[in-house]
Amino acid sequence: MSGPFARLPQPPYYAVVFSSQRNADDDAGYGQAAARMVELAARQPGFLGVESSRDADGFGITVSYWTDEAAIQAWKRQADHAMTRAYGRTHWYEHFELRVARVERAYGKAAPSEPSPQ
Repeated sequence: MSGPFARLPQPPYYAVVFSSQRNADDDAGYGQAAARMVELAARQPGFLGVESSRDADGFGITVSYWTDEAAIQAWKRQADHAMTRAYGRTHWYEHFELRVARVERAYGKAAPSEPSPQ
């Protein structure tokens, strides 16, 4: 992934929206684990991209994009992801929500130096 925006195909595809409130524990460990999860996800069949942001108060949103629900389920079952997810629930998050959605339409405005999305 280059830049903050995922380069995605024409819809339809799926988005997994993970909204979370971080606690103040183990920032370094969290950062390393988050980077590792993006590396692992990128090797999964059906992975299309990821976008993520976190504010100074610890609220963040990560959206991963997938070809289909089977790919999402396979990622959920991936051993390292499952272990990191379980650890995060008890050590890194005060609160989180996960939502899965099918993207039917997508459009945007590209920066002058980028090709136009979709």
